Amino acid sequence: MGKTAFIFPGQGAQSVGMGQDAFNAVPSARDMFQTADDKLGFSLSSIIFNGPDEELKQTANTQPALLTTSMAYLEAIRGTGIKPDFVAGHSLGEYSALVCAGVLTFEEAVSIVRARGEYMEAAVPGGQGSMAAVLGAERQALAELCSSITADGHVVELANMNCPGQIVISGSAEGVAAAVERVKEAGGKRAIPLEVSGPFHSSLMKDAAGRLGDKLETATFQSPAVPVVANVTARPVEDASEIRGLLVEQVYSPVLWQDSVEWMIAQGVDTFVEIGPGSVLSGLIRKIDKTVKVINVNSLESAEKLESLM
Repeated sequence: MGKTAFIFPGQGAQSVGMGQDAFNAVPSARDMFQTADDKLGFSLSSIIFNGPDEELKQTANTQPALLTTSMAYLEAIRGTGIKPDFVAGHSLGEYSALVCAGVLTFEEAVSIVRARGEYMEAAVPGGQGSMAAVLGAERQALAELCSSITADGHVVELANMNCPGQIVISGSAEGVAAAVERVKEAGGKRAIPLEVSGPFHSSLMKDAAGRLGDKLETATFQSPAVPVVANVTARPVEDASEIRGLLVEQVYSPVLWQDSVEWMIAQGVDTFVEIGPGSVLSGLIRKIDKTVKVINVNSLESAEKLESLM
């Protein structure tokens, strides 16, 4: 029997109205939205269901909104009895994976990711940092190009290793612009600037990481019931204090998504279930390995069909 991984999306997967179907039909999913509202002290669910989009897109709202919606869809498939052998999430999605694995309670996680979003927004003044997706470049060549631009005084670094031929870079606005201009030197075909509010997963996020570390000190971490494959190492992390340390590093380190997926496949995973809005990760996995099965649970309808698709 092949193994199953549950995977959870990060920022960029959000859309106004997400999760409303689960809220309306699944009492335990509705509880997730109500718990988030109570814990955060404002109506996050109103922003999720009604927008406006500009408000949902603010990092400090997007992060708890995606966690809450992913957990609502996880609740919608609880009755199936389908259990993962591994869990992983892309950047912010790692917190959904940790809740799924029983490492953090949802209440604690939603408060942490709200703060994480605030710290990340505050770390670099608006307009001074940016990110871009580079298509077709080799990882090593792109890393060398970024190093040479950084050495000239404009920080730019590899941020997300998403799939073969897609690497996201992050750094100062000048550094990213220079790399985008010179992307062909690293074998890249083109680069697409991303709509983000800061240079995530770059060394410019060290201040945010420090503040997050203080916040995580007061959180209770349990040992995972299911192996959680960490973004920073692309390997499972078992120890609660190690998980805490890696979550701090994750803010300014590259997300090794391709490596994480390849590692899970090497352990016998042949079915990936993406739980949460959108289908970004499913698309990436198909580019990493066409032979594995990828299932999306991003609506109540897809949650109800999950058993028949396994």
